[in-house]
Amino acid sequence: MQYKSFLIKYAEIGVKGKNRYLFEDALVAQIRHSLKKIDGEFMVSKESGRIYASAESEYDFDEVITALQCVFGIAAICPMVQVEDNGYEDLKEQILAYVDEVYEDKNFTFKVNTRRGNKRYPVNSEQINRDLGEVILRRFPETKVDVHKPEVMLHVEVRTKINIYSRIIPGPGGMPVGTNGKAMLLLSGGIDSPVAGYMIAKRGVKIDAVYFHAPPYTSDRAKQKVVDLAKLVSRYSGPVHLHIVNFTDIQLYIYDKCPHEELTIIMRRYMMKIAERLSQECGAMALITGESIGQVASQTMQSLAATDAACTMPVFRPVIGFDKQEIVNLSEKIGTYETSVLPFEDCCTIFVAKHPVTKPNIKMIERSEENLQEKIDEMMETAINTVEKIWC
Repeated sequence: MQYKSFLIKYAEIGVKGKNRYLFEDALVAQIRHSLKKIDGEFMVSKESGRIYASAESEYDFDEVITALQCVFGIAAICPMVQVEDNGYEDLKEQILAYVDEVYEDKNFTFKVNTRRGNKRYPVNSEQINRDLGEVILRRFPETKVDVHKPEVMLHVEVRTKINIYSRIIPGPGGMPVGTNGKAMLLLSGGIDSPVAGYMIAKRGVKIDAVYFHAPPYTSDRAKQKVVDLAKLVSRYSGPVHLHIVNFTDIQLYIYDKCPHEELTIIMRRYMMKIAERLSQECGAMALITGESIGQVASQTMQSLAATDAACTMPVFRPVIGFDKQEIVNLSEKIGTYETSVLPFEDCCTIFVAKHPVTKPNIKMIERSEENLQEKIDEMMETAINTVEKIWC
């Protein structure tokens, strides 16, 4: 069956108060943006707690579902038949036509679940359930009613028009992107940071990203890998403004002037400082990283505290309590894993010390950073002023 309409359900938005319409409007805008990427024309509208996407041309069903499953804020997608209210007898014929067309094999158990949004409709919900169930049993005697665990739940919504649907496809959940500010993602070529960006975007946060590139120690393929990851994340988050920072000179300077066991922490601290500057310029309110407690030496509690002390912005770490397999599972779900495991090193892995400090003392780190005072500010300014920007 070629459905002409989709009922888009949301969940968390429904608990909002007087400003709920702002979240609904943001969700409508995101749905329109997502559907523009596929072949076909759609009209997206909202009506009293319902959002509809109606096809105005031919389209590919699977493409539509895939596009909608990337829109945060959608709890469920319901392919439906929407009919005019032409009287109660016509409704009975419409439900019979729906069952006949959608279910070639009629050997199933079912239940009718009616919601009467239009309280002026002359028949109440319970009576509609009974009457529609009766006509279905009479027309298709191989069906059976099961009110506890039906194989098919036939939903009927009586509103300005009447919606009929029985298939509910899960959406990604969350909040519409853009309803909760903007943050800057420190995006590497690994598995963790794309997942972190996805998770923050799911809470309605618009994300930009920054990648620290270290040519010639990291290749153009490593850079392209990060661009590809940003594009994969952007399927969910919307367009990502990727800032590529040339970090080579700063890394070499730190390598030359600081104790090697502290290299990773000090380099991370200067990445945070640069990311914070870029965030301030683009209106982001927080930083996002893919760090998980204890995963590597730079992600112990002491190391994370030393890193955070380098900046004043909040740092969000949405995967901090995940183990590696949980992160891998989510990266596979969102489609970033295969790109993340491509064997192109990022700038962090090139300068890893053989015996990195795992419990750094912030005062000792700051004392080591005093060795950088002669040039580091100038080098940071150069790195910021020469940032390459790519829309992904």
